[in-house]
Amino acid sequence: MEKEESFSLEKGDANLELDDDGKPRRTGTCITASAHIITAVVGSGVLSLTWCLAQLGWIVGTTFLVVFAAISWFTCILLADCYRSSVNGARNYNYMQAVKTNLGGLKYRFCGIAQYQTLVGVSIGYTITSSISMAAIKRSNCFHKYGHDKECHTLNTQYLIIFACIEIILSQIPDFHKLSFISIVATIMSFAYSSIGIGLSIAKIAGGAHPNTSLWIPTRTNISNMDKMWNTFCAVGDIAFAYSFCAVLIEIQDTLKSSPPENKVMKTATTIGISASTSFYMLCGLLGYAAFGNDAPGNYLTGFGFYEPFWLIDIGNMCIVIHLVGAYQVIVQPFFAFVENWNRRKWPESEFVNKVYIIGCFRINPFRLVWRTTYVILATLVAMIFPFFNDFLALIGSTTFWPLSVYFPIEMYISQAKVRRNSFTWIWLKVLSFVCLLVSLLAAIGSIRGLVVSVKTFKLFRSAS
Repeated sequence: MEKEESFSLEKGDANLELDDDGKPRRTGTCITASAHIITAVVGSGVLSLTWCLAQLGWIVGTTFLVVFAAISWFTCILLADCYRSSVNGARNYNYMQAVKTNLGGLKYRFCGIAQYQTLVGVSIGYTITSSISMAAIKRSNCFHKYGHDKECHTLNTQYLIIFACIEIILSQIPDFHKLSFISIVATIMSFAYSSIGIGLSIAKIAGGAHPNTSLWIPTRTNISNMDKMWNTFCAVGDIAFAYSFCAVLIEIQDTLKSSPPENKVMKTATTIGISASTSFYMLCGLLGYAAFGNDAPGNYLTGFGFYEPFWLIDIGNMCIVIHLVGAYQVIVQPFFAFVENWNRRKWPESEFVNKVYIIGCFRINPFRLVWRTTYVILATLVAMIFPFFNDFLALIGSTTFWPLSVYFPIEMYISQAKVRRNSFTWIWLKVLSFVCLLVSLLAAIGSIRGLVVSVKTFKLFRSAS
């Protein structure tokens, strides 16, 4: 298919310049790559950082933010050198192809499991977050009308269904390349709601808020030491989720021009992108903690530490919903494509799988319609059963940070650079990977425990607020 497309492009425009792989010349720059990285990093994970600081305290919380940023930066620098094969200079167009080229088939399959688990988990997490934000708009108006002492409980279930209906329609967009406008809007929305949160935190601090905060992990009298420990692990998982973007780094690098060398430009873009994102995270997390202290809500725009101005809170939550409607598609389209391509190879003669029907201005494929609709429904059902924001984000972050952001980049670099076994570089890279594995396991245990506790007290079709 790629050869046919290249041939037709050459015929259509004899002056079209091509890259060394026969594809249209890439035009990406350091600026565009930095923007892609910031877009990939800054997402709904920013909403939980205030709660993370409340579980970890000023010093430990800030340290984890900086450490996860540094580890992500370092492993992305290693990963940038794996875009081209060390043997023949051939390009790897995506993360899985880079793993297959450098590490072989078994680890390639493990990478596929980890990467697609991430995409599925994030899509479920976005479904949960969107429904909570939609319900928060109704609750905000209720508090404004009836007073802050009113309970104003709201069913999340109806908003889960509304979100699912929207995604069923958008999921019929055939592929990732048709999502550019949605992605741009989603990016603007993410900066909008984060900025609203920062502004509200500053206003609360300026208004004389003096909540209790702690330099170290806070001591609490209202929960047991065991619960405090699990919450600490869960907070670490939330921070890991906020930095889980390595899985799309190769795809971003594949947009860059060949000169100057892609790996050098990507390293610069990674430094800019992670520095800007970390600064933004610091503002959101630290200002939010200063405003709310140790009693910070799990999601600082829906946990109602803020009540007024209610209209600004409504705008912030609406921005979250709009962002996640688009981000859901950006995240899940690669998984859709993987399943559909596999089925086309398995049943190349099947009309149900391959035939496209033109209905008005729409191109409808029966398998795509059924498969994508089924996926959205199943993801929504899981979100109904586990509508717990912090624990779910922590589970996704803890189970995917180590393999995708640490293990594979390090292993690919060792293979690509031919690092000698038992050398100093080999040993400290392995130690870094092992330490990150331990941290991820502890965070995963904490998040699973939090989900189990939440499920025991949760009743379906009742407000989780």
